[in-house]
Amino acid sequence: MASDGGTPRAGRDGETAGVDPYGDTATAGSDGDASTAELGGSTAPAEPLGDAGTSGPEGDFDTTERDSSAARTDADSETDAVESDSDAAPADTDGDTVTAGADSDTAAPGPDSHAGTTEPGSDTAAAGPGGHAGTASPDGNVDATEPNSNATPATADATVAAEPHGGAGTREPDSDTTPGTTDDGTAATHAGSGTAAAEPGRDATTHPDHAPAAREEGADAGAQEADAEEEPDAAKPGWFGWRRRHPRTARGVSVCTTVLAGLLVVFALLLPNRIERIEFASFVRIPAEGVLLAGLLLALPPRPRRIMAVVAGVFLGLVTVLKFLDMGFYQVLARPFDLVLDWILIEHATDFLRETFGRTGQVLAVIGVIVLLVAVLVLTTLAVVRLTNLMVRHRPVAARTTLILGTAWITCMTLGVQIGTVPIATKGNAEFLGNRVEQVRAGLKDARVFEKQAAVDAFAKTPPDQLLTGLRGKDVLFTFIESYGRVAIDDPAMAEQTDTVLKEGTSSLKAAGFESRSGWLQSPVTGAGSWLAHSTFLSGLWIKNQQRYRSLTTSDRMTLTNYFRKSGAWRTVGIVPGVRRAWPEGKYFGLDHIYDSEHLGYHGPYFSWTPVPDQFSMEAFQRLEHGKKDREPIMAEIILASSHNPWSPIARMIDWEDLGDGSVFHRIKKEGTNPTEVWKDPEKVRTEYRRAIEYSIRSLTEWVERYGDEDTVLVFLGDHQPVPTVTAGDTGKDVPITIVARDKKVLDRVADWGWTDGLKPAPDAPRWGMDKFRDRFMTAYGPQG
Repeated sequence: MASDGGTPRAGRDGETAGVDPYGDTATAGSDGDASTAELGGSTAPAEPLGDAGTSGPEGDFDTTERDSSAARTDADSETDAVESDSDAAPADTDGDTVTAGADSDTAAPGPDSHAGTTEPGSDTAAAGPGGHAGTASPDGNVDATEPNSNATPATADATVAAEPHGGAGTREPDSDTTPGTTDDGTAATHAGSGTAAAEPGRDATTHPDHAPAAREEGADAGAQEADAEEEPDAAKPGWFGWRRRHPRTARGVSVCTTVLAGLLVVFALLLPNRIERIEFASFVRIPAEGVLLAGLLLALPPRPRRIMAVVAGVFLGLVTVLKFLDMGFYQVLARPFDLVLDWILIEHATDFLRETFGRTGQVLAVIGVIVLLVAVLVLTTLAVVRLTNLMVRHRPVAARTTLILGTAWITCMTLGVQIGTVPIATKGNAEFLGNRVEQVRAGLKDARVFEKQAAVDAFAKTPPDQLLTGLRGKDVLFTFIESYGRVAIDDPAMAEQTDTVLKEGTSSLKAAGFESRSGWLQSPVTGAGSWLAHSTFLSGLWIKNQQRYRSLTTSDRMTLTNYFRKSGAWRTVGIVPGVRRAWPEGKYFGLDHIYDSEHLGYHGPYFSWTPVPDQFSMEAFQRLEHGKKDREPIMAEIILASSHNPWSPIARMIDWEDLGDGSVFHRIKKEGTNPTEVWKDPEKVRTEYRRAIEYSIRSLTEWVERYGDEDTVLVFLGDHQPVPTVTAGDTGKDVPITIVARDKKVLDRVADWGWTDGLKPAPDAPRWGMDKFRDRFMTAYGPQG
């Protein structure tokens, strides 16, 4: 090598390289254009600004450079640029260097360029010093690009190298190469493709000015190669090429989308499953599940990572949907959704919507729920995938952030750091899912437990003539007042008005010769599920879910109404105005005849969900059964419906003589409130609820005053507490129960129960489970009572 950098160099075949006018060494060419000398088929092209080199037989370097800049060549895997079987194309005098070879695998970078990507078997065009890349045709001919032009894609299988100032080259669709842009602008290669960038540890001579960049490039090379195939193409045009036309807008949209994706994932991870727990502090916690998921995604290889991101997104969406279901169930039933037993309640909910808001309201609500479900699943999945790609592109930052969050979680959990009453470190989703698993296990085991309980019946072998002897000859009415819960009596906002109605009823009944006793029962449900409460009361078993209800109604378990029928001393009937279609379970309850809403003779309007007002239902019972002459004693199960949610509009008491066929209620309904308006204000809801309870109580007490006699025994009770909107957070399940009779002997039999005189139970009156009533009642009115 000459000291001035101008010494020519001979190729192996004896040809001598000429000296470039700028002092850069090149192989001989007659017209001053640098040409390459073949050396086993691997040659490095000369470049016009002083970076030139050729490879020796064993990959040693012999370079000449005015500025002491050494070109990097590849021989025996020691340098980059040219594969062993490639034919090098000469550098053009304009400075646009082009390499071409029929089977070349290499893209040769120009000065200051970042490495391009190539595929096996592709022809390669090298980038020129100004960032312009030529194209190589399949036969090896080379076309130089215009100055200042962007990289021109190669035809057929050709691959264009990266631009020398960091711009990624483009390729034709037939090319197998997909360039990936790393954080420092270096284009990475697919596995198996030709190597373009110098890798750390290899022998290569680097210009001093490029040493820092080379060191930085080498530090990140390992991580970038692992994730190269997942890198998005920075040159993607977007829909109709809008990214190219509006790059700033595209960048802003991308940033905003990423931020929204992050917010959605955080929202889904930290969302509570109860509305009353949603507050600002709930969304500034550190979720353990999110930290662990981030760490797992960073640790996985590319293909498993993509699969895991999709699965995690779908699963997170399902958990979010389950949380929304819980919110709805807590608002109505004051309990979470049961994954095993509650699916049938969805049908009941749609029926309620139709009966309350009409067919249109039902359809719109169902469509809205379906759209919400699909949107949650799709958006959470896309959000997790997008954030995963972001973490991979910025792996060092993502790894450090995950480590910091994990350390902060452990610290906050250990020290019990809180914002108000909300802990900073949370594993709420793990606990949430753990509770669900236990719930499913309990639901699956519950069938066996219930079967054993149902097999025990203290009165199963009692002879018919020994059943309910203390009530022989009496008309016994078991009447349920919908949603009549303890809140109607104890809540300060309702207590005064309800107390007035109960006192008036006690006084008027006493004036008619009737006495009453009251206590408390605990219902198995709250907010809804009346049929579960009815069956609990009548069967003596705790019917807390639909699975138990189905098991009960398909069994031979005797209910209170069955025993009345078994005795042969009563005709058993049911007045069920809330039933509007076939009710096959009615036969199980031992009723000789059932009068549903279509068989009460009512021709008035619905009051939202309520098909028949309570006053009319009681009058229909009198007309159809109780008022008949020369009849046998009656045992009736009467289920009143006027106090059913949504309590708007509600009927009002009118003269009993004016009831007729119910047409009068058209006018009364028009005078009532609009449920849509009422439910905008919880206080209005509570007011309408109270008014509905008052109406139901008056319907009963006035009926007893009007039609009751010496043989009338009325047992009335609430089936469950109203929805949480009315209870205002009260989770109790107590309901009042009252026995009314004119015959003093009837009440004497329950004197030891300790119930309160009158229609209003004292706060400290006895409180039983609703499933205990059947056996206590049958014992009190049996031979030993």
